[in-house]
Amino acid sequence: MPSLSPPSAPSANPPGPPLFRVRHLRGHIVVVGWLAAALLTAVAEPVLPVARWLSLHMFLLGAVTNAIVVWSEHFTVALLHAPQPDVRWSDVRLVGLNVSVVAVLVGTGGGPAALTAVGAAGVTAAVLAHLVALSRIGRRSLGGRLALLTGYYRSAAGALAVGAVLGGLLGTGWAAHRHTEVMLAHVHVNLLGWVGLPVVGTLFMLWPTVLGLRMEDRTARVARRVLRLLLPGLALAVAGLLAGARWPAAAGLALYAAGLADAAVLFVATVRRRAPRSPAAWMLAAATGWFVLAVLADLVLLATRPLDRLHDDLDPLLQVLLIGFVGQVLLGALTHLLPMVLSRGPAGRDAVRSVLERAWRVRVAALNLAVPLVALPLPDPAATAGRLLAGASVAWFVVLGASLVGGPHTGPGASPGRRAPLLGGAAGVAVTVLALLVATTSGGGAPAADGHHTDTAASGTRTVDVKLSGMRVIPDTVTVPAGTRLVLNVTNSDTMRHDLRVQSGPGTPLLGRGESARLDLGRITGERSAWCTVPGHRAAGMTMLITVESGTADTAAGTGTGGTGHGDHTAAGSGKGPGLNLAADFSPGFAPRAAALPPAGAARVHKVRLRAVERDVEVAPGVRQRMWTFGGTAPGPVLRGKVGDVFEVTLVNDTGMGHGIDFHAGALAPDRPMRTIGPGEELVYRFTAERAGAWLYHCSTAPMLQHMGNGMYGAVVIDPPDLPAVDREYLLVSSQLYLGEPGSEGQVAKMRDNRPDAWAFNGVAAQYAKAPLTAKAGERARFWVVAAGPSDGIAFHVVGTVFDTVYKEGAYLLRPDDPGGAQVLDLAAAQGGFVEARFPEAGHYAFVDHDMRHAEAGAHGTVRVGK
Repeated sequence: MPSLSPPSAPSANPPGPPLFRVRHLRGHIVVVGWLAAALLTAVAEPVLPVARWLSLHMFLLGAVTNAIVVWSEHFTVALLHAPQPDVRWSDVRLVGLNVSVVAVLVGTGGGPAALTAVGAAGVTAAVLAHLVALSRIGRRSLGGRLALLTGYYRSAAGALAVGAVLGGLLGTGWAAHRHTEVMLAHVHVNLLGWVGLPVVGTLFMLWPTVLGLRMEDRTARVARRVLRLLLPGLALAVAGLLAGARWPAAAGLALYAAGLADAAVLFVATVRRRAPRSPAAWMLAAATGWFVLAVLADLVLLATRPLDRLHDDLDPLLQVLLIGFVGQVLLGALTHLLPMVLSRGPAGRDAVRSVLERAWRVRVAALNLAVPLVALPLPDPAATAGRLLAGASVAWFVVLGASLVGGPHTGPGASPGRRAPLLGGAAGVAVTVLALLVATTSGGGAPAADGHHTDTAASGTRTVDVKLSGMRVIPDTVTVPAGTRLVLNVTNSDTMRHDLRVQSGPGTPLLGRGESARLDLGRITGERSAWCTVPGHRAAGMTMLITVESGTADTAAGTGTGGTGHGDHTAAGSGKGPGLNLAADFSPGFAPRAAALPPAGAARVHKVRLRAVERDVEVAPGVRQRMWTFGGTAPGPVLRGKVGDVFEVTLVNDTGMGHGIDFHAGALAPDRPMRTIGPGEELVYRFTAERAGAWLYHCSTAPMLQHMGNGMYGAVVIDPPDLPAVDREYLLVSSQLYLGEPGSEGQVAKMRDNRPDAWAFNGVAAQYAKAPLTAKAGERARFWVVAAGPSDGIAFHVVGTVFDTVYKEGAYLLRPDDPGGAQVLDLAAAQGGFVEARFPEAGHYAFVDHDMRHAEAGAHGTVRVGK
């Protein structure tokens, strides 16, 4: 057999004194233990809803992370010809890392959110300590021509620190409003950074080693060039994803792909000298191929899909990366390194290798066949078969490792005494991890159908299946005997993302459609509430009440209101919020909304790009309010045209919740153009203005009362044919103003009871009393008015004038040649029109909503008429 350690490559055999070799063995025990725990947890998926999620993170955060920490330290010492590090501190870091990983799994699997945060912080600290340790090894080293490869390991440690922080934000729900961006960044920095960087760096040395060849002379030069592409590419991609900027992210991923392709060219050139023969070589070759393919596919998706769609489309690629790349790299590396860890001397290594390589062709073929079966859009039996093949291949390897204990495959130099700890230690790690997770995530009974529960009398546990759908929590009430341990299996069946937060207890992450999470509420001793924390969803009815049967149970303080994180600082709807002084001055720098309406232009096709954004704006003198807006203003931009004009509006959702749009001026099926789009998505709404009028547009996403009441409305003006010119044209959009945290329970209660804090023209109460509109005596003025509501109409009146023209809902009710006049333009909610009048002389002409409750609470202004 060819030598496994050519003169030009550092030896993969654990170097140094016995303590370091023992520590290397312990590291492999932990890796195999996590691998066994992941397999056993995956088997429990039929009775444990979060099993797939736990198994995935046991594999990545447990097995893979430990492998990278152990191997990167070993290869850094070998590549730099450095003295051995202090074993005690290495063990402390390894213990801290694994305790923190368990904390993350327990916290996100249903435990307290604080535990997730502590665990994520612990993982970050352990990896940063590992980064410091690698740097210290480098300072004490003699160096070497491959010393630059340690830069891959240090960069990877920094990537995991970033990934751990992002994972903590996701697991605690702190990233709920930017879930898609943070999730995508989390996935990319972990798989391409923490896993991809050290794998690529190690392959420069390990690939020729497993082939039994000397490294090519250009290896160091290529490795340096590749890192200069991978690292900035990864940083740009992750930064772009976090910012929601698709094209910078795609540019970064293109840099990363270029670096990966450069490395692959060298690896292929090595294969031309000698084809793979060993299972380790075949698995590393296949893993590299799947990695390159997945990164290129990821680049294509990122360049062609909005980020919110990319979140869903990435799932097949994740299967390719997890099974084809990460899984094969781990098994291939273990196949190559375990013989050196478990035995000393060529004969001992050959004996161990002969066991680990049994039926390797079948296992490698099964693992690679599993990749397309789970990644391609095939019928469900194919995906299930793929998962079984992948699981069987991994399980087979674990069984082969266990068979080494006490077997006859020892030869001169073999060390069977070092094999027994592998099985016993790995089993101990697996059992310990599973015991901790079962104690915190299992409910003691198998899940039942939606809305049903399963009791386990012996443990006093009740497990209830909860469905989030149609802006409801189903069931909305759960009653248990006092002292019962309650576990909720929460599944989101809605197209919108939801979560469920329990008062003074745990909460789920933000769940996409079909995603599930498990909440262990512990012993229930009093009444508690639960709700969806997405703004507006709780007030819309996404709540649950947990009650106890015992009459002696304590009632939790603040039931139904505690823990929302949303304050409500307004009154119960007296018409004036506390401190709402309409006679006060606006803040310095306040600029009133321009009411003057420009004439319709000559263009017959109007292309508009509207962004749904949240803004803090001044809505009354000295009062600022968070508003949901189109284009950053409430009301949104005014669109004006003529009959027959075409409007092509691109709506871009830059918020953390779903939004849509509905133009009353267009006639078309609402299914596609008025659909709700998620964060980061966009849609194109194209309509032809076939009828004249003053039209409303507004958000089409339920609950519309909240979306419109928080500012998502605007006006479209389509001129009637032969509309005569006038001296002045104004547009006034009337609306109700509701103060308070958007979507909070108090604010929505006021909306439902029609108890606004103020009424406004063009989104700001009393703004035109402080900044009057202007005209000159004798001029003719046209006032376009749209009643945006969401619940009230308007009786528009200009004091001191008589309207000689009234146009309402597409028809003239009064023209200048008619003998009569009008005093009010009366509009119900969502109606529009215009009135015309001439100012007879200079003076100050008040305009009001003649419902005096509205006028006195903000719906008033002034036209200052000069000579």
